[in-house]
Amino acid sequence: MILAAVAGLIAFVLSLLFGVPYIEFLKKKMYSQYVLAEAPETHAKKGGTPTTGGVFIVFASVLAAVISLLMAEKTSTGAFLLLITFVFYMFAGFQDDIQKIHNHQNKGLTARGKLFLQIAISVLPVLFVTISGRTFLTFGEYTVNLGWLYPFFGIFLITGVSNAVNLTDGLDGLAATNMVIAMGAMVGINLIMHNIDIAIISAAVGGACLGFLYFNRYPAKVFMGDTGSLALGGILGTIAVMGKFELWLIPIGLVFMCETLSVILQVTSYKLTGKRIFKMSPIHHHFELCGWSENKIVAVFSFITLIFSAAAVFLFWKMNA
Repeated sequence: MILAAVAGLIAFVLSLLFGVPYIEFLKKKMYSQYVLAEAPETHAKKGGTPTTGGVFIVFASVLAAVISLLMAEKTSTGAFLLLITFVFYMFAGFQDDIQKIHNHQNKGLTARGKLFLQIAISVLPVLFVTISGRTFLTFGEYTVNLGWLYPFFGIFLITGVSNAVNLTDGLDGLAATNMVIAMGAMVGINLIMHNIDIAIISAAVGGACLGFLYFNRYPAKVFMGDTGSLALGGILGTIAVMGKFELWLIPIGLVFMCETLSVILQVTSYKLTGKRIFKMSPIHHHFELCGWSENKIVAVFSFITLIFSAAAVFLFWKMNA
């Protein structure tokens, strides 16, 4: 418990310290965001804002986690794989962001290319869990062993969550705020399960996201880019897979899931009927076009995540008491 808090505090401080010089570096190198022409009109002013801020989120998280794991003497193969997966997802997102910057438009890797990288990275932790024989899903007293089907489920979950956080990262502070809350829930559940190493890593990621919010809150001085959103979604899904509480991501990641569903429903409806369900997807843009301010959307979505995450941790504690 104490070392998880230490990890979060170290990551928070490191994120603040790394952020200032990194943002100045991005400004000098002109590594800035290109806004989609289809985006709401209010987003035009966001053009030119430095991006790839996810780099210092990941660096702060990993460094804080390593320091705290060594202090706790809780280094393990699982913890190492978690951090490696986190870094790999960061590089995948960074490659996408760099292509956008070089192409001078908001188009980086192809959807197929990005998906391939996400799937390839998720294979490593999923195989580790599968080889160790933990191919079951548990919810309270109920357990189902998926056997050889588990790798498909695990890869789908990690890749899906990575994409979900990526879609949520569309407003200043939205993805980062919800990640802080979700990682708080990850810490709680892992402490209940006595997964101290995973709890420490979760706290480090949450602390780094909190530090990032100093620069990313409205009006944002930097965006995390796909560098951050793919990595954060990847680590969130991987923590659930390696911690063996996959199904609890449904309430904890409800906002991320709704963002993804809004895109799926919008595309499906338009292709089948030629009509749109929402004014724009992901759904945070719909509320923007309904007249909600960015701060209001972030506050409401974060409150939803807070309520469902708190309920998930409480119910998990009651079921495992």
